[in-house]
Amino acid sequence: MSRSAGVRAWLSVYLKGACMGAADTVPGVSGGTIAVVLGIYERLIAALTAFDPRAVRYLRTVHTRAGRNALAAELRRVDAPFLIMLGLGVLSAAATVATGMHAAVTRFPAPTYAFFFGLIGASAAVLYRHVNVDTGLRVAIAAVGFLIAFIVTDPSLAGARPTTLPVLFVAGAIAISAMILPGISGAFLLLLMGQYEYVSGVPRRIIEGIGAALSGDIGPFVDALVPLTAFGSGALIGLFSVAYAVRAALRRYREATFAFLVSLMLGALRLPAREVVKNTATISPGSVAIAGVPVACGVLAVLALDRYTEELQY
Repeated sequence: MSRSAGVRAWLSVYLKGACMGAADTVPGVSGGTIAVVLGIYERLIAALTAFDPRAVRYLRTVHTRAGRNALAAELRRVDAPFLIMLGLGVLSAAATVATGMHAAVTRFPAPTYAFFFGLIGASAAVLYRHVNVDTGLRVAIAAVGFLIAFIVTDPSLAGARPTTLPVLFVAGAIAISAMILPGISGAFLLLLMGQYEYVSGVPRRIIEGIGAALSGDIGPFVDALVPLTAFGSGALIGLFSVAYAVRAALRRYREATFAFLVSLMLGALRLPAREVVKNTATISPGSVAIAGVPVACGVLAVLALDRYTEELQY
């Protein structure tokens, strides 16, 4: 492969990661689904589950030529360059898009949550077509998924999930599963756990903290970095541990797994619906349009994606 071809190949991986990262900042759109669409899903799962902790032994001899060659060979075996480049794309896109989504949620909550409602509802409807719920057990599992999401999004439970460092750690571990499982988005899981608004504002706080640090005040940067570290640590641990569980679940109980996850999305429609109603002062033709148009946009966005990926098997 020529040098220019190699650069184009890695740029392609970076851009695919950027598409996944951008997708996972929007509730209802799965980064895992985007990985399937872009043809890198199987490579992603294979790379994540190929990692061997015993490889750290190569670090002891990295000062020697043989040690460096052995480490390089191990990194190539687990496809580490692919994971690194893909991860850079995911992180860079997630950080930039998340800032815009945070502004939308805080400044225009009714139309933003209406858009989320359309995305989630249409995603669930589309994915149900790829799920075979033809046994009593699968129907029961789907019902459990719906009820869990519906109960968790009860308004009376909203105050039971404060944003603390342990909560952010767990949220990171859970939300990262969307990167390795088509059908549910990381942003949706954060929305379900009541952490979406806070986490989507972290990139903005980091940037503001960097600006303050350059002016001589490092306090805001540290205040923003601590929760980011907690969330990122949970995500890193969850990424590798969940990958094995996902691989096993999809191999043994594919239909039941997707039935549960898609039903979880459907039950959680209670959350964006509640937010739209809460942030709508009165019911009028204008308020109906403010909610209805974003819902339609969300539905059309999902249908357009499905239209161009009809051949995919989820």
